[in-house]
Amino acid sequence: MKFSTIWKVALFTGAALCAMPAVNAQTRTGAAEEEPKRATITRKAPVRAVRATKQEDQATVARSSQTRATLARDVRGLSVDTEEIASHQIRPANVVGAVSDDGLDENEAAAPVRALISKSRRTMRGSSAAAVRDEISKMSPQTKAVVAKPRGFVRAVPSGPAIPAGPGGVALPPKPKLDVNAFGEAFHAAIKDNVAGYALRIGKNGQTIYTLQWNWAQTPSDSSLGWSPGRRMHIASVSKLMTAIAMVDLLEQKNISYDAKIINYLPTYWQKGPNIDDITFRQLLTHRSGFSTGTSSSNYQFMKARVAAGFSSGMNGSYDYENMNFGLCRILIAVINGNINKTTMFPVFINDVAWDIVTINAYTQYVDQKVFSPAGVSGPSLGKPNNPARAYAWPVGGGWNSGDLKSMAGGAAWHMSINELLAVMHTYRRTNKIVPPSKAQTALDAGFGVDRITTTSAGKLYGKNGLWRDGNQRTEQSDVLFMPDGMDIAVFTNSPIGPNAASLRNLVRDLYIANIVDP
Repeated sequence: MKFSTIWKVALFTGAALCAMPAVNAQTRTGAAEEEPKRATITRKAPVRAVRATKQEDQATVARSSQTRATLARDVRGLSVDTEEIASHQIRPANVVGAVSDDGLDENEAAAPVRALISKSRRTMRGSSAAAVRDEISKMSPQTKAVVAKPRGFVRAVPSGPAIPAGPGGVALPPKPKLDVNAFGEAFHAAIKDNVAGYALRIGKNGQTIYTLQWNWAQTPSDSSLGWSPGRRMHIASVSKLMTAIAMVDLLEQKNISYDAKIINYLPTYWQKGPNIDDITFRQLLTHRSGFSTGTSSSNYQFMKARVAAGFSSGMNGSYDYENMNFGLCRILIAVINGNINKTTMFPVFINDVAWDIVTINAYTQYVDQKVFSPAGVSGPSLGKPNNPARAYAWPVGGGWNSGDLKSMAGGAAWHMSINELLAVMHTYRRTNKIVPPSKAQTALDAGFGVDRITTTSAGKLYGKNGLWRDGNQRTEQSDVLFMPDGMDIAVFTNSPIGPNAASLRNLVRDLYIANIVDP
């Protein structure tokens, strides 16, 4: 080949090679514009900055048009404020470390209660009996409500009803019954020196027949508030009775069997683990669902996680007291009542938060309308009310305000007075205003919302207690009993009972039994 030819070929080849990078560069640029940009590596922000960003994002998404559209489409019969969603905490700081009662516990130490009852008997048989009776009779209801140094209570026992007629008009022999006066004296003598304060009331067929109140709802180190039957306190697990009453009413209204499966009413987006499809409403209401968490937790995300985990075969039907059984009820009430569609999906970032606040509000509204209102009760709340009883340790020190507990709705959280509790109990069991009395009695016999059914010579006792305390043993506790002869009792105390923390429910039950008299 001639040199000139070789030179021409080289020039052509070089030109082509020089042109290739330009073509490839254009190709890479075009591809880069079509593909998503790669994530850039950044330094991890400090923990505080991350939290601030999450709170800001929750608020932003909660106020978004997408959230408002979902609320408008899928939430019915409720007024849900997007600001509630923006600020809501599923697990607020005030519930962290708090502990609730463990339900039916027949292994509770019996010795502290026996010691209190023995002390009470010695007192009432000795020279101090007159002082106890003087404390009982000293003050009028009007004085007690505003007393500066509250140390007293009042009683009122009307005459008993006539002996009912039996078949053929023959009068039936009177049956054993509670000696109300003796019970009250024994209770006061046992407990008065062992608590920060207490309130007790007995109702009969909806009317007050006996009232005790003693010492401080808030000590002078707080606001110097005395006890009265209208003083509200966090009733802790007695809230489960309110939830059970609401659930019994709703299932009755919707014609749903107690033995129906709950899985059909849980949020669709929840994962359902092994054996969740076996749980019935009856099992939830009697703590036989199969859940066994070993904690007092029942916040929304905790329950969602436990449902996703499921439980071992064979656990379903076994008794295990769990707050989440009744926490799940408040979610089920919202779905069954049609307040939220079970398929509802809010923006992913706030889906759990929105579901939580919607179901809390739906539950609150249902209990207000279907349980409290028929009983003539208004004002109980999941949040802390004005001037409530505070919780104290023993010996009594500074008080504790357990705070807003709506995240525990269903299994705890209601703040009520003993007047309000007894109004609900009477209305539920003996009137037709919530459910027919026969339905209420069936539910009580089934153990819905109560822990212990005790047979006595005077008749059956259906009991529910509640206890809530912090890590410093500051305690608020309540106890209610549906009793024979049209009677009910509610008791509050805002501290442990003495240095050995005697069981309130066992003290009330055992004193009831000890003061049954034969005609």
